[in-house]
Amino acid sequence: MTTTAGTSSASHHLSPAFPGRAPWGTASKLRAWQEGAMEKYIQEQPRDFLAVATPGAGKTTFALTLASWMLHHHVVQQVTVVAPTEHLKKQWAEAAARIGIKLDPEYSAGPLGKDYHGIAVTYAGVGVRPMLHRNRVEQRKTLVILDEIHHAGDSKSWGEACLEAFEPATRRLALTGTPFRSDTNPIPFVTYEEGNDGIRRSAADYTYGYGNALADNVVRPVIFLSYSGNMRWRTKAGDEIAARLGEPMTKDAISQAWRTALDPRGEWMPSVLRAADQRLTEVRKAIPDAGALVIAADQDSARAYAKLIREITGSKATVVLSDDTGASKNIDDFSASNDRWMVAVRMVSEGVDVPRLAVGVYATTISTPLFFAQAVGRFVRSRRRGETASVFLPTVPDLLSFANEMERERDHVLDKPKKQGEEDPYAESEKEMDEANKEQDEDTGEQEQFSFEALESEAVFDRVMYNGAEFGMQAHPGSEEEQDYLGIPGLLEPDQVQLLLQKRQARQIAHSRKKPDEEADLLEVPAERRPVVSHKEMMELRRQLNGLVGAYVHQSGKPHGVIHTELRRVCGGPPAAEATAGQLRQRIAKVQEWATRMK
Repeated sequence: MTTTAGTSSASHHLSPAFPGRAPWGTASKLRAWQEGAMEKYIQEQPRDFLAVATPGAGKTTFALTLASWMLHHHVVQQVTVVAPTEHLKKQWAEAAARIGIKLDPEYSAGPLGKDYHGIAVTYAGVGVRPMLHRNRVEQRKTLVILDEIHHAGDSKSWGEACLEAFEPATRRLALTGTPFRSDTNPIPFVTYEEGNDGIRRSAADYTYGYGNALADNVVRPVIFLSYSGNMRWRTKAGDEIAARLGEPMTKDAISQAWRTALDPRGEWMPSVLRAADQRLTEVRKAIPDAGALVIAADQDSARAYAKLIREITGSKATVVLSDDTGASKNIDDFSASNDRWMVAVRMVSEGVDVPRLAVGVYATTISTPLFFAQAVGRFVRSRRRGETASVFLPTVPDLLSFANEMERERDHVLDKPKKQGEEDPYAESEKEMDEANKEQDEDTGEQEQFSFEALESEAVFDRVMYNGAEFGMQAHPGSEEEQDYLGIPGLLEPDQVQLLLQKRQARQIAHSRKKPDEEADLLEVPAERRPVVSHKEMMELRRQLNGLVGAYVHQSGKPHGVIHTELRRVCGGPPAAEATAGQLRQRIAKVQEWATRMK
């Protein structure tokens, strides 16, 4: 077997994710975190190593440089890379070839050609023939690289297949940008440690989070632009419902309002696509080849969005469908082109390297933190200092929460926290509400005559989220206020973004104060004073208020009703059952203040 060069030359002439194309402020060969992870690995020489690095940080570089080192020092004789998709499998083989490691991405069975140092396969491929791969790793000392290893927990059979296939491997290197999963399926070859709360969480050997990567100028800062608006739809029971995105409502109603917004036949999607295209035009003034991506929920929607983009821009959008044989080529062609728009279902949600993507539209109803982080990861790959990413979202509580927690590192939790049902007077009603929502979604004989139907939607610019803070007041699409935020320069330092957003909001507030009240047809309150909350959060706020009032009853000797009336008189607003989240929080703060004074 031909050995490869050592770490000193392994990282030259590499593709967008590699240091050859590294952004300003990084080392010419390896980034600081990659060197740190390499040093830790070489010093400890563990059999299993889990590296968690934010999307866009260069996990592929680290893994292939380490593979090169192991081959060169005869720690292993061959390499097996396991990737989530066919496209990523080929991408790994191409990246490895650039540093002299030849991986066969088409391997199916039998002996491997002498020119190859190993193979690249998918988790699904391992799931089909685990014993084939076990035999290979038993015959020669093997390094197994498990890319985005959380996928090994996607199904029980995949996890079991990975355990069976790679249990005899000499070394196993697990990589992920998002180690947490939305379920409690254990991930093979990952160590779990029990915390003080009795819950087991994944333990990484090396972590490089988004916050660190942002400070090192390795990834772009992300500006989230959120849109609300009025929605109208018909339920499966035949009822017509109208609601506004972002208003407190049940989980089921949020889901249906969200689906209505994403319907390509309404006005919400065309308005948001138009705004995103304007943002792309602004970004391209500083980043001429910047591209935009719509992440769609299904193939029909993807094609419909592409048609809308054609009508809005006059140019054709690249459509990437997962079951299309030319999907990988379409991604590669778009990556190498100067085209403006791509629309994809799930193919581009993870690992696919299109560094020029700078604007995104999140047009799917998937609301797991895992998928959200992967999706946003498509836009954060920085190429030079000052580049920013812009992602357009519907005003949905879960999404806004994820957007505000971009810098928070998560671990995979193996155990669900114990429920405190006995102590929570609202737990039973919450359970009943969930059951009611579930029943409403089930198709019974009586309901078959109806199906969910989106009837009407409109978009309203709602807010901008950046670095955990919220800016802006509501504005109509096409208004000067909206243009203020869409027109933020595409090349800015992170602190400049923050300063500019603060100035834009101050200008918007000043302009609003000059207008007569009768002209204010939208809620003209700054975003940070308009928290988007879920139905459960509203119940929790009411529970918290009632608990504090109950405690104050014993302290003050006054009846519950008197205290609630006094809170309404001092803070303003309707009874607690109809109060907004902001009003409830005000009353909570006030009753806490009263209680402190009496001590």
